[in-house]
Amino acid sequence: MVAPLDRANVDTDQIIPKQFLKRVERTGFGEFLFFDWRYRPDGTLDPAFELNRPGLEDASILVAGRNFGSGSSREHAPWALMDYGFRAIIAPSFADIFYNNCLKNGLVPVVLPEADVRTILAKAADHPGYRLTVDLEAQVVQDESGFRSPFEIDAFRRDCLLRGLDDIGLTEQRLAAIGEYEARRHRWLPRAAG
Repeated sequence: MVAPLDRANVDTDQIIPKQFLKRVERTGFGEFLFFDWRYRPDGTLDPAFELNRPGLEDASILVAGRNFGSGSSREHAPWALMDYGFRAIIAPSFADIFYNNCLKNGLVPVVLPEADVRTILAKAADHPGYRLTVDLEAQVVQDESGFRSPFEIDAFRRDCLLRGLDDIGLTEQRLAAIGEYEARRHRWLPRAAG
């Protein structure tokens, strides 16, 4: 299901405000996602905020305006989006560091032409429960009514996303070679713990 957030220049402090960055785990940030927009000063949900509309609780695709994820480079932003339940974000453009943080953390950032994003936002606003498929393997976004928009993504990062590999997972694929290298090193050189 698609959640429309028709806003441009959404920065990482809006995605996950700085007061919630005290944790070191990658989980538990979803409840603070868009905190200043989602909640009123008294702590109740603000019904005027787009993601608080009934029926969007199970949305896994967020569609937003251009330059999504601008601002500081906090990795907590993709963590919060994923912990909330999003698996893909569609926008006309992303801030570079945010885009790369998404890729490294398993969140699929999809860049589509502005006209296609506007079409998706309109469909999601007009049809509560609007569904869309982000097919990472085929590199296409489509719905059941015939809307279809291809997208580009780096082949290496696409492969990592499809196989569920982060930087640690990539390193773990080379453990045998790392072990062989460590076994050949001079004893007086520093060693990796293992």
